[in-house]
Amino acid sequence: MNESQLILTIFAAIGLGTPLIFATVGEIITERAGILNLGVQGMMLVGAVAGFWATFKTGSLTLGVVVAVIAGAALSVIHAYASITLRVSQIVSGLALTLFGTGLASFLGRAGSEPLVGNPSRKVFEPLISGGIADWPLVGPLLLGHDILVYLAWVVAAGASYYLFRTRMGLSLRAVGEDPASAESAGVNVAWVRYAHVMAGGALAGLGGAYFSLALVPTWQDDPIGAAGWIAIALVILASWRPGRAVFAAYLFGAAERVQFTLQTIGEPWSNIPSTLLAMLPFLLAIIAMIVLTSGKRARFLGAPAALGIPYFREQR
Repeated sequence: MNESQLILTIFAAIGLGTPLIFATVGEIITERAGILNLGVQGMMLVGAVAGFWATFKTGSLTLGVVVAVIAGAALSVIHAYASITLRVSQIVSGLALTLFGTGLASFLGRAGSEPLVGNPSRKVFEPLISGGIADWPLVGPLLLGHDILVYLAWVVAAGASYYLFRTRMGLSLRAVGEDPASAESAGVNVAWVRYAHVMAGGALAGLGGAYFSLALVPTWQDDPIGAAGWIAIALVILASWRPGRAVFAAYLFGAAERVQFTLQTIGEPWSNIPSTLLAMLPFLLAIIAMIVLTSGKRARFLGAPAALGIPYFREQR
């Protein structure tokens, strides 16, 4: 039963969706503060190379994850400063960081006398439980046969949901994203809230990038994450800016990534569908999501914060 195509597809979807959960939840937190971050792709790439480098040099997965989180948060500070302090276009700032992060990751992967490119990681994340109960039908592969970051992704999503809708700080965050002027009138430091949550989003993006280089693709290459950052931005909309729904949205995309291989295995007539057609579906959804982001009325209908992408000028309060 555990070898059925359905079980194998769901198992693969959980693994492929895990980095998307981190990045999507991080982007939800950032956007709930009213800041649109299109630099997720760059932050994930920097997190991927930083985490891989730290693990490659030290052999410590824990240190690799910590370095990846710090790298993602550090890059997000640039976006926070440009968007919150300088009040430049958040779209331009985010796109610039994506270009910068892509180039920086490629450079760091090839720099030095012993470049990372082409080398496997000294350690990779492996399932916490192997054999025994992990081989139980259904429950084993779906719930028990995963590495620690899969379970951490569930905790992060649940914790973010609780934080947003069950805590006073979460209420302040949502107020800043909806009406920063009113939030500041109530005593909320809008700039501090936005800085803190942009950095939190960047940290989670870095963690998502590290999962690619330390679990899914544990051999360094120039672009180990594909278009995961852009897909994460699309998933924010699909999840209606709710962390709990981001888990299911991420696994849906993970299944979409796996389904092309599943259909090839099943045979005709499904195997006759061009794999390139199936591979383009996640990117098509990402494009649709970008279109929705440019339409204020549609985005508000889906649950987007009212002040998303709008610079806040305190003096115009």
